[in-house]
Amino acid sequence: MEYNIALVKGDGIGPEIVGNAVRVLEEIGRQYGHTFNFKSYLAGGCAIDACGTPLPQETIDGCLASDSVILGAVGGPKWDGLSGDLRPEKALLKLRSVLGLYTNLRPARLYQALREACPLKESTAEKGFDLLMVRELTGGIYFGERGYREGKFGPEAYDTEAYSELEIRRIARVAFEAAKKRGSKVTSIDKANVLDTSRLWRKIVHEVGMDYPTVECTDMLVDNAAMQLIRDPSQFDVVVTTNMFGDILSDEASQITGSIGLLPSASLGDGTRGMYEPIHGSAPDIAGTGKANPIATILSAAMMLRYSFDLQAEANKIETAVDAVLNAGWRTADIVGDSGVTPLTCDQMTDKIIEEMRK
Repeated sequence: MEYNIALVKGDGIGPEIVGNAVRVLEEIGRQYGHTFNFKSYLAGGCAIDACGTPLPQETIDGCLASDSVILGAVGGPKWDGLSGDLRPEKALLKLRSVLGLYTNLRPARLYQALREACPLKESTAEKGFDLLMVRELTGGIYFGERGYREGKFGPEAYDTEAYSELEIRRIARVAFEAAKKRGSKVTSIDKANVLDTSRLWRKIVHEVGMDYPTVECTDMLVDNAAMQLIRDPSQFDVVVTTNMFGDILSDEASQITGSIGLLPSASLGDGTRGMYEPIHGSAPDIAGTGKANPIATILSAAMMLRYSFDLQAEANKIETAVDAVLNAGWRTADIVGDSGVTPLTCDQMTDKIIEEMRK
């Protein structure tokens, strides 16, 4: 098979980690007879520097014409002083919108080989966890009406949270479909004791749940969910929530795995095209030093093979190789901890993964 992949490398360590994901995909292509055609496009701070905008039209057109998109990371202190519309992060929001990507999938799994890196107490880490965050991506407060006005106490700013039944229904269906293939449990996170949007969210999620009688559905308030993720993350299977709550909780879930350098994500819509990216940022302080961990981006590429191209064996090949490399004790700087091993560079870690794939 032949696939056209748009590469949006971005800023900081983005070019390094995307380049190593490409190496892994090329190896998969050789082993399974696939052809991956890669074309690079600008977005984020590098696009601001080159084109004066965080998301040039050429990038939008290129991503729309591709079979899928791999994104590195955008942003950095260099562009922090820009106005909101010119911030590098605007590129991500607009790309998700124009590509119709309303679902963000973030798996959070504690690798047993890295159990000691988990910041939770030992008895909790020993139980392990493997959960999937399903975050609504194109609605809610991030996309609602906003502005400045004269308020009760003088000038004020406002941002509006709004959700339609359609937006809630489609993201809930993604969560229940995912749960059918996992532990058959959905936890819906809201703030229904305070917010009307959350009360509608809860109502629609349960309506959708009636179509999935084999999947257990429970509700949890977001403040309790934040606590429960620390107390016992093993209780969760699939978690579905709003854009803002998902943004916060998925970062919390990633941190308790021991390193955000290990965790991939997928942004999906109704079609097969998606955008795949590591959950971490651009880390400009280590850009070019070789200290970046490529695993999250490599696993994002594996998610692309699974969710966009239905190449299950190929995705499994990559994920199994990553497991084997970690179990063998190989580490990058962010996960070396107190092991005493010499950390591998970004390229060297990818070398080890590819070596394992060839066995």
